[in-house]
Amino acid sequence: MAKPRVLITGGAGFLGSHLCERWLAEGYEVICMDNLITGAVANVEHLFSNRDFHFEDRDVTEYIHVVGALEGVLHFASPASPIDYLELPIQTLKVGSLGTHKALGLAHAKKSRFLLASTSECYGDPLVHPQSEDYWGNVNPVGPRGVYDEAKRFAEAITMAYQRFHGVDTRIVRIFNTYGPRMRLNDGRVLPAFMPQALKGEALTVFGDGSQTRSFCYVDDLVEGIWRLYNSKELLPTNIGNPNEMTILEFAKAVIEITGSRSKLEFKTLPEDDPKVRQPDISKATRVLDGWEPKVPLHDGLTKALASFRERLLALGEISAH
Repeated sequence: MAKPRVLITGGAGFLGSHLCERWLAEGYEVICMDNLITGAVANVEHLFSNRDFHFEDRDVTEYIHVVGALEGVLHFASPASPIDYLELPIQTLKVGSLGTHKALGLAHAKKSRFLLASTSECYGDPLVHPQSEDYWGNVNPVGPRGVYDEAKRFAEAITMAYQRFHGVDTRIVRIFNTYGPRMRLNDGRVLPAFMPQALKGEALTVFGDGSQTRSFCYVDDLVEGIWRLYNSKELLPTNIGNPNEMTILEFAKAVIEITGSRSKLEFKTLPEDDPKVRQPDISKATRVLDGWEPKVPLHDGLTKALASFRERLLALGEISAH
């Protein structure tokens, strides 16, 4: 009997590669599509020996063609960190709009389930705290972060349009700050900035006074939530993240402690439209996803991430083994 097949766009990225692993482990055939603009073959090359894994180097803003049946399309292609979407603003807007349109068109043609990777950035710099799915957000559409925020808001709108007009079986996950192995060293997000700085003994760069808050979810917890959402009947956006809120200053100190570093802190100007708070209300996810909630404590997650960062920095010769 043929295995069910899914297409994962952005499958060679940080989150996408973990999703490829999970769907393979669940008995799926996985087509991983990525143009490697921010993803990396290294994230998925350990899967190349798996006969059920197929990699395609392709830009999903162009025509997508897949031969044969597809049970699902998981659309995760997009630059996803501030450093990326500030350097790649047009590509970010295109993959959120044209790429989502192409991926939805394929799901419609194949009668597939469609799961959109959306983001907590849809809430912008929120005036409601914590953020629940019924909050419409506080987004500056013409600010530097607007290219990502509005691309994802459009992606949600067109996903719901395809669900209502064409009857496509859709899911939308609003992802909050997630960390773990395979984050890019030059990703620009908090952990990929802090961890190499701490391992090299450099000062950790804190923007503003460090009082802004984030909620950090380990990647395994996120993937479990996405798996359950994919297999649920929930059509409307669902927050998945860790509600344990902490300041950037507290997070920096946790990284220094876990690495055993003697690094100090260096404070710089807060970027424009940087959210002051970020904390998911996950009560809906807990209710509709069989009691899902994050399980991995911050200390354990940072320990796992540390091994990945140390291995790559050693390979690059940026730190010594001693």
